[in-house]
Amino acid sequence: MIQYKTKEEIELMRESAQIVSKTLGLMASKIGEGVNLLDLDKLADEFIRDHGAVPGFLGLYDYPKSIITSVNEQVVHGIPTDRELRSGDIVGVDIGVLKNGFYGDHAYTFAVGEVDPKVAQLLKVTKECLDLGIEQLVEGNRIGDVSFAVQQHAEKHGYGVVRELVGHGLGRKMHESPEVPNFGKRGRGSKIKEGLVVAIEPMINMGTRRVLQLNDGWTIVTADKQPSAHFEHDVAVVNGKPEILSTFKFIEEELQKQNSLLV
Repeated sequence: MIQYKTKEEIELMRESAQIVSKTLGLMASKIGEGVNLLDLDKLADEFIRDHGAVPGFLGLYDYPKSIITSVNEQVVHGIPTDRELRSGDIVGVDIGVLKNGFYGDHAYTFAVGEVDPKVAQLLKVTKECLDLGIEQLVEGNRIGDVSFAVQQHAEKHGYGVVRELVGHGLGRKMHESPEVPNFGKRGRGSKIKEGLVVAIEPMINMGTRRVLQLNDGWTIVTADKQPSAHFEHDVAVVNGKPEILSTFKFIEEELQKQNSLLV
């Protein structure tokens, strides 16, 4: 059953989402060639706790770390290890927090150094898929309208849209109803109503849509080992329209700062 949120509850969820956003901004300032994924996990854990929240993923379904780091062909659910990032890698960082009884949960895929132009295009298109999906989260539409917008844009560029993993409702639980697939048909699925809060999260593969799970029981990889990108926002329906509770502002400010230093 869908748990619609009051305006007061949405404001609490915004606070949680913004802590995730700031943590991702911190990740943007640290990610680079030679950076150890375990160090990112430790930094994020400390930052989240310093902001009066707790890591939302740590212990959830027995997940062993505070953040998720998925590199290159890893689609989602990559567990941080002592792996060091290399120039040309991409890394999807997915972070959840719990504060005041409500979760925030969103993700961004970062380029490490200079990446192949084809990979950069994958990141660009996946982010566009997220934006197009959000546009459809309007009162009176259906979840299938969100799903169709994501799928159409990804497949127009020849990419594979992951079926096995989907976006979801968000609130007092990390995963609530409804599911928000990245594929579907217009006019299908749950009707979008005032107070709905969902995490919309396109997971788009450069090649095949097929995925496999590694023996760690968590990490999902592309079946053809080609790169995958993942972007996610927390979005509420407020006054009949989509309102993004999370933000990429802190990430973008940090990336702009880094680019200005390179000029």
